[in-house]
Amino acid sequence: TALARQKYGDAATAAIHPEARSVDACYLSSSFAVALAQRYGSRLHILHISTAKETQLFRNDIPLSQKRITAEACIHHLWFSQEDYERLGNLIKWNPSIKSAADREAIWAALNDDHIDVIATDHAPHTLEEKSRAYFDAPSGGPLIQHTLLAGLDFVQQGRISLERLVLKMSHAVAECFGVVGRGYIREGYWADLVLVDLHGSTQVTEESLLHTVKWSPFMGHRFGAKITDTIVSGQLAYSNGVVDDNVRGMPLEFVGR
Repeated sequence: TALARQKYGDAATAAIHPEARSVDACYLSSSFAVALAQRYGSRLHILHISTAKETQLFRNDIPLSQKRITAEACIHHLWFSQEDYERLGNLIKWNPSIKSAADREAIWAALNDDHIDVIATDHAPHTLEEKSRAYFDAPSGGPLIQHTLLAGLDFVQQGRISLERLVLKMSHAVAECFGVVGRGYIREGYWADLVLVDLHGSTQVTEESLLHTVKWSPFMGHRFGAKITDTIVSGQLAYSNGVVDDNVRGMPLEFVGR
């Protein structure tokens, strides 16, 4: 980033973000962490894989339950590529940066062959005013959690991933990866954390449709090919047909060690 400041100064735009937050920087940090975990036998989970090079740091020849080192892909690294900076600018400025289409394809391959274990989201609700600042002054991150599942269902419709595998990567594998007790599956005795989806509906992203406090989204204007009708949290109906029940609250999660 310091070198990018010297090189571009005030002329910098979000298009240089993959240079300021480079492939090499990502790989050096991830590979260093993996090497330490391997040396000491530590349990390690690496967030936000954004490069093709990093995907080879992880194993897919053993079950998830046996892995000591796991990894995740964020929904935005599966959706966007650096070609989108021209259109969206700071709205897709995240750390680590959105990189090339080739990196995105490698992340997809790693997700589908189990080098990458889970799909996650990076929900950082910066205001539109903050994101509208000059590149170096604009914060990284954006509001994503409302549309993560819908984006995943678009990928299902595109043939990128099966519906069953999407559920695996967004729910089952998450519970297994972190040892979450009584959640992540539809099973007798488990808490009912459920999302009901109309796969024949659609969802237009508008300012009025946004439920988070900052009224913008990098998906603004996009029409998703499914609709979330209801959300049940710990057995309680928290959301139904556009209405949030503010009286419903989540519960502390319980974990077992791995």
